[in-house]
Amino acid sequence: MLKLEKINYSGWPNCLKLSNAYVELVATTDIGPRLLHFGWNGSRESLFYLDPATAGQTGGDEWHAYGGHRFWHGPEIMPRTYVPDNAPIQHEWDGQVLRLIPATEQLTGMQKIVEVELHETDPMVTVRHILVNHGPWEVSAAPWALTVLAPGGTAILPQEPFVPFPEALLPARPLVLWQYTDMADPRLTWESRFAALRQDADAKAPVKIGIRNSVGWGAFAKGDTVFIKKTVLDPAATYPDFGCNWETYTDSHFLELETLGPLAPIAAQGGKVEHREEWSLAKINDANDIKGTYQQVENFVKSRR
Repeated sequence: MLKLEKINYSGWPNCLKLSNAYVELVATTDIGPRLLHFGWNGSRESLFYLDPATAGQTGGDEWHAYGGHRFWHGPEIMPRTYVPDNAPIQHEWDGQVLRLIPATEQLTGMQKIVEVELHETDPMVTVRHILVNHGPWEVSAAPWALTVLAPGGTAILPQEPFVPFPEALLPARPLVLWQYTDMADPRLTWESRFAALRQDADAKAPVKIGIRNSVGWGAFAKGDTVFIKKTVLDPAATYPDFGCNWETYTDSHFLELETLGPLAPIAAQGGKVEHREEWSLAKINDANDIKGTYQQVENFVKSRR
């Protein structure tokens, strides 16, 4: 059975905790749209990172990272991407879906609506990111879902299925690197079936990689829990950042697991696009065993198809 209650969370007084028998999720209406917490029901530990320097803060004209799960539109560019989300938002709850409704961005004419639907009998959540163009002209943009995750974990991105030569002659595994990414960074692990990026509080520089992921899932493992995202690739669509639909970034504070929708024209005066993610939590043996974690996640995803 689903339960929704108003709570104070990390200094934001107007938060909504949505829970079932397995997991709980916290959204705030003081800023946003932002999802602040995701974890097992009854546990104080969240898989999301929140910046303690800005916890509970509202208002102002400066963009703040805050943490948690946020909704952007790409490609990344200043100042369009960094429109502050410091103002209160509206919400709707129909007993099944929690809808977070911010005002339209004055700078861009875009409105970023987030819908959260918690599964009644499983540790699963559907998150829909709806990008609406209220401006007077068509805009080309991609919906972009970014989850800021707790320190000490590892992101896992599966590789495309292996096909031996000469059965496959065309490329199938685009890997995109940012200029500040060092491929020899010890936080990166390159395996035959996956790539992994580990968060390290002692690291001195950030790392970011992107891939075109048709396998459909990515994961974040910490301790005995794994957070799994699923989303669908449209093989006919154009994606930002040289074709990426999955990206992961880390620095000394947190790790991000990001997915992107297609880069496409959005019609003026109410045109919209939607980007959907499915989240799951699962128990694993040990997140430090990356190969074992990958295999457990792959088995879990296959069992849910």
